[in-house]
Amino acid sequence: MEPVRPAAASRRLLLPLLLLGVSGFFQSHAVEVDIKDASNATCLYANWMMRFLITYESNTSDYKTTTLNLSSSVTHNGSVCGNDTQAALVAVQFGEGHSWSINFTKTNETFQGDLITFIYNTNDTAVFPDAKRKGPVSVVLKDTTHPVQLNNVYVCHNADFVEAENVTQIFWNVTLQPFVQNGTVSKKESRCRADTPTSAPTVLPTTANVTTVSTTTLSPAPTTPPKPVENPDTGNYSLRSGNKTCLLATVGLQLNVSQDKPLLININPKTTIADGACGNTTATLKLNDGNSTLISFTFVVKNTSASVQKFYLKEVNVTLLNRLNGSVISSADNHNFSKWDAFLGSSYMCRKEQTLDISEDIQVHTFNLRIQPFLVEANKFATAQECSLDDDSILIPIVVGAALAVLIAIIVVAYIIGRRKSYAGYQTL
Repeated sequence: MEPVRPAAASRRLLLPLLLLGVSGFFQSHAVEVDIKDASNATCLYANWMMRFLITYESNTSDYKTTTLNLSSSVTHNGSVCGNDTQAALVAVQFGEGHSWSINFTKTNETFQGDLITFIYNTNDTAVFPDAKRKGPVSVVLKDTTHPVQLNNVYVCHNADFVEAENVTQIFWNVTLQPFVQNGTVSKKESRCRADTPTSAPTVLPTTANVTTVSTTTLSPAPTTPPKPVENPDTGNYSLRSGNKTCLLATVGLQLNVSQDKPLLININPKTTIADGACGNTTATLKLNDGNSTLISFTFVVKNTSASVQKFYLKEVNVTLLNRLNGSVISSADNHNFSKWDAFLGSSYMCRKEQTLDISEDIQVHTFNLRIQPFLVEANKFATAQECSLDDDSILIPIVVGAALAVLIAIIVVAYIIGRRKSYAGYQTL
């Protein structure tokens, strides 16, 4: 098979034929696949951009996340046209042993995506410089997309994200038509839901729609103060390793972004997907809210003594994405935290608001936090170690101590005054 023609990155096309979600960015190439049948007529056409965000285990047993982009040289060996009895298949190979494919099935009236297979090769040291596991790794996702009318070309400009195991696949700028009829790609478009406007178009003022207003001087309307942002809803998140829950988290999250102007963003648990990886000494929780806000928390285990181990929060990464194309609007990380520590085998809890300073421009506020990144048993939190902000019992000895100090001071002053009066009376005798 001949190499796939790299398409101009500015061409507008995409791939939400895979519906689900999470992240990746920059330096990826657009790919154009034009499959011909025996008569040299186009039978399948696809043009899209994609990236992969992969979490892998390093030689030091830490978990790291890397981005795999399409290279400029891509082939499509194994792609097939498909027919009434055989699925159509788009298969591409790129880089050092990486490949991706999706097949399509059809009915008498529609077509839809069915099976996605992604194989990445950790022998690619440019992408996985310190991978513990070497060789190809397969990720298979069986899911169906919304049916598209036959002889329509599927188009979607917005970014779409697919998560499976430890991989996030990102697609955008997609144009696609399997089972092309008569060798000509259709001009009839079926747009993805994300590309469909949800609000009425703006009507520009004209002489026909402008109303003449009286020149009577009116008092300026009272200024309405901005509505304060409420605290975020609390979400429940978990990770699994095999058939066992390995991480539990309950937290309300709010971002404070202060670049052009201060902005508070509440993370919505109903639209947030949890992903990540568990390990014996490192665990990462990645949260993706609507393909626009990504937050990851990394926890590690430390030895406080020969027989005592604790876990703590070490790293936080925040990425804000453009919903239209998946590009990064803002990104910040802090790898030097030493917070939320608790004994291994227990959970950490803090109901009061806490603030994590990620950078000068981005803060993460947490509410109603409870986290256990290691040694989860029976899908339940272990006994919690509470933060000092929650521990009202600390105030009791402080108040009692202050009261005792005041009482002692009063007694001492009264004693001194009494002694002076007694001494003065003795001298007058």
